[in-house]
Amino acid sequence: MILEIRLSNFYSIKDEVVLDMRAANIKSKNAKALSDNVFSFDDTEILKTVTIYGANASGKSNIIKAIRFCSMMILHSANYNENTIFPYRKFKFANFEKKPSTFFINFVVDGIEYEYGFSLMQDKILTETLNYYPKGRIKKIFARDEKAGKTKKEKYSFGSEIKRPLDVAANTSAKTLYLSRASQMDRDIAKELFMYFNSTFILAYLGHNASQVDILFKTYKTHLLKALQIADSDIVNITVKKIKTQGKSLNVSFTGTELKEARVEDSIQEQLQIKTFHKTDPSKSFDLFAEESEGTKKLFVIMLSVLDIIANDKILLVDEIGESLHTDIIEYIFNLFRASNKAQLICTTHNTRFLDLTKFRKDQFYFVNKKEDASSDLYSLYDYSDFRDTMDLEKAYLQGRFDAIPFVNDSIENLKQLIDGE
Repeated sequence: MILEIRLSNFYSIKDEVVLDMRAANIKSKNAKALSDNVFSFDDTEILKTVTIYGANASGKSNIIKAIRFCSMMILHSANYNENTIFPYRKFKFANFEKKPSTFFINFVVDGIEYEYGFSLMQDKILTETLNYYPKGRIKKIFARDEKAGKTKKEKYSFGSEIKRPLDVAANTSAKTLYLSRASQMDRDIAKELFMYFNSTFILAYLGHNASQVDILFKTYKTHLLKALQIADSDIVNITVKKIKTQGKSLNVSFTGTELKEARVEDSIQEQLQIKTFHKTDPSKSFDLFAEESEGTKKLFVIMLSVLDIIANDKILLVDEIGESLHTDIIEYIFNLFRASNKAQLICTTHNTRFLDLTKFRKDQFYFVNKKEDASSDLYSLYDYSDFRDTMDLEKAYLQGRFDAIPFVNDSIENLKQLIDGE
């Protein structure tokens, strides 16, 4: 589970922003009625879902993008070479391009709380720390400060959890996170956390990876059909078959960031043949990819992802949860998380229908607003202590009460000037 995420100097994020998944102490009648929206960890209530609102270009997608980048650093930085420039952008104004970017995440694995963070420039790691609470008290696993000295012994300090920690440090370059290298070098606690970010912290709905879809379908076929029927689909059966096809594939190799070679080769590619069968005539099959709607295809992928996440108490990160989906289907997804044990969803949306305090708590809504200095500010509805649960949240949001909406001057005069090119 995720408890808290902190970010600074990523894309439009300038100063540190905080996304807190720990529930606020709300005693209102509405909040008490929404007990299914939270779960407990160590006497603390944790939110199952958080939804982020904001105008176009406010930076809400950059919150998701920054979290994804930091997670991908953990998963892939062990493979970076000396020519690597980290694939992200800093805040471009106020000289922030010369300042470090920071990432911090407070999370729980197998009932144990961890705190992990790092800072970096565009071409190197600066600091990195990992602590945990094995018996309710903080304990250091390792700390790294590249400016603390010239030797690895000066730059690193360790607790007792990692075997031969300096051996790992000796193989950790300025481009690589120590956590990533320690996992690669078979250190137990690092492997466990690596697997958390690889398999539990899900950064998007799964793609059309044949093996992944096939495994999930075999596991959740019955649940998937039920989920589709609840979503008012008339699909009564689905079959999935792996097939191998002969085709051409483009193989591209790079040196650093430059194209080295590109060639077309014959290859055998594994694909999925997915057939759907409808209530009108269950004997006739339809090809999912060629004959079903974009909404049905997306719903198939989403439901497979969500069913696995719900069943295994994972976390899902989604930008624009409403894309290509009917509002009722989005609400259905929210309800699945609400009915889950400890699964979590962090998402962005423009759909104001969900701004409903009879279905969500105040602390489940976050807003992103573009400030005058062009930076993105992230804040919770809970910060507005004068906004009561009985008020019309959707109306207040659309009226600009929380700032995070576009201000469009579309008067007839302005529109005529635009059309006439004046």
